[in-house]
Amino acid sequence: MDIYLLRHGETAYNMEKRYLGSSDISLSAKGLAELTPAGFSPEKVYVSPLRRTWETAGALFPAARQIVIDDFREMDFGIFEGKTYQEMACLPEYQAWIDGYCLGKIPGGEQKTDFCRRTCEAFVKLVNQTLDAGGEQLVIVAHGGTQMAVMERFVRPVRDYFSWNGPNGGGFVLDASLWLLEGKLTLRETVRYTGGTPKCC
Repeated sequence: MDIYLLRHGETAYNMEKRYLGSSDISLSAKGLAELTPAGFSPEKVYVSPLRRTWETAGALFPAARQIVIDDFREMDFGIFEGKTYQEMACLPEYQAWIDGYCLGKIPGGEQKTDFCRRTCEAFVKLVNQTLDAGGEQLVIVAHGGTQMAVMERFVRPVRDYFSWNGPNGGGFVLDASLWLLEGKLTLRETVRYTGGTPKCC
């Protein structure tokens, strides 16, 4: 089975390098306009409850039925959301979080370990359900955090969390042939569905 693990298109917060997290904003006009159909037509696409994912899925896979997985929502950045790192340079809570390698609980938000746990548990459940049903393809449109949590835990070659942040409107195609034996996935290719860029990048 092939798994497409994709990130939503660009938002204004992405462009301005603001922490986005659980803030439910739409794609920017530019972000929506640059998305191009993916070139294949899955019956179903799994999305997070945040609108930027289902707007992206609608642009990439216009004929697909969308199914919301609540635990695929992005990490909640609490009091950091909507702000840039420059705007928080003198915020003690932000500096403490950065000094702790971004592992501590964010005031009003989540801790990375809790976010990764809920994301990966939802992913495992969905992969197992799809394999049990004889599925040959699984398409997920979610967030950069979703990608990083899943890729760090399950994918070969092994890389650290932050190195797996895919581009807006793109992501990864994963081979699940080792999943039932080893609980691991193999990276097949990196893809992007924006503007005039090629499918494989």
